[in-house]
Amino acid sequence: RTAPWVGDRPRRGARARPGPELASHTVRVEVIRSPRRRKTVQASEADGVVRIWIPAAMSREDEERWVAEMLSRLDRRRTTEATDLDARARVLAERYRLPSPVKVRWVDNQNSRWASCSPSEGVIRVSSRLAGYPAWVVDYVLVHELAHLVEPRHGPAFWALVHRYRRAERARGYLLAKTSD
Repeated sequence: RTAPWVGDRPRRGARARPGPELASHTVRVEVIRSPRRRKTVQASEADGVVRIWIPAAMSREDEERWVAEMLSRLDRRRTTEATDLDARARVLAERYRLPSPVKVRWVDNQNSRWASCSPSEGVIRVSSRLAGYPAWVVDYVLVHELAHLVEPRHGPAFWALVHRYRRAERARGYLLAKTSD
């Protein structure tokens, strides 16, 4: 392990280590145990170093779990920033003769569903958990939500719109398998 330094002195309560690889590159991880922190964990990345602030009293086991979680979140953020959902949804809306949404965005707070739609506002929110999934699966989720702009409920008319997407059944199977993981 190497000592993390800020200016001329070591950072208090910090441990540095070579980090795991994120999707695009290897990073160095610096864990900073803060006596002022009680519950929250925070991470930031700068100059190839991921700094993760944790409560000083956290166990090593919890530290490892949180380091993995925060690296996963940073990786998802990087992937979502590289995908323009608005542009993708507009292309799909035109291709499948569905209305264009007002706004489409990634969200981190959807753990029990893949996406959601507010038909009255024309806003679609897509779970960032989909960020690393194949493009044809993300496209299916977008088509599903675009169909809600026409048909709010999951009735026969709704499914007829969704099944315009030729990989709909395959994508549903893929998502079902991921749900049971």
